Amino acid sequence: MDLGLHVEQLQRQLADAAATGGDEAREIVERFAAPLEAAIRLTLQDVLAAAAEEITCDLAPGAVEVRLRGRDLEFVVTAPPTEVPPADEPLPPPIDGDEGAMARINLRLPDHLKARLEQAADAVGLSVNAWLVRAAAAAVERADPGRRSGPRAPLGSQRYTGWAR
Repeated sequence: MDLGLHVEQLQRQLADAAATGGDEAREIVERFAAPLEAAIRLTLQDVLAAAAEEITCDLAPGAVEVRLRGRDLEFVVTAPPTEVPPADEPLPPPIDGDEGAMARINLRLPDHLKARLEQAADAVGLSVNAWLVRAAAAAVERADPGRRSGPRAPLGSQRYTGWAR
C-alpha cells in the first residue's frame, strides 16, 4: 500500500484550507508540509497496525500482519483453518510435552473471542486448553522455520520483521 497518495491528498487539503486564511497562512503551511509528511506517515501506519490488530482478534487463530517494505506497507493475511475434521477421523496426535514438563500462562481474551474458542474446541471434542495448545503448535509449524532459527540478518539489512503498535 503506497501511503504517498494519502499523504499528498492530506497535504493538498491542508493547503486548500490555508488558502482561505490568506498569504501568511499559505506560506506557513508550505513551510510545514515537508516536516509533516513523516508525522502523517507514522500516524497512518499506527492506524493501520491498530486495525490489523483488531481484525486479528476477530480472525484468531488466523492473523493479519502489517509489514513495511521500504516506504510501502503490505498486509499479510493468514486465514484461520476452515476445515473441521469428520467425526470418524482421528484427532491429531498429542503435542510433545504431554509427557514432559508443562508451563502455565495467564491469557486474557475478549469475551467474544473466548466464546468462539469454546465453540471451536467443543466442535472437535477438546477442552479449550487442548485446542489452544494444538492451535499454537500448528501455528508454529506453519511459520517459516528458516525465518526464526536461521542466522540473523547482517546489520544494515533492508528487511525488518515484527509488529508495531
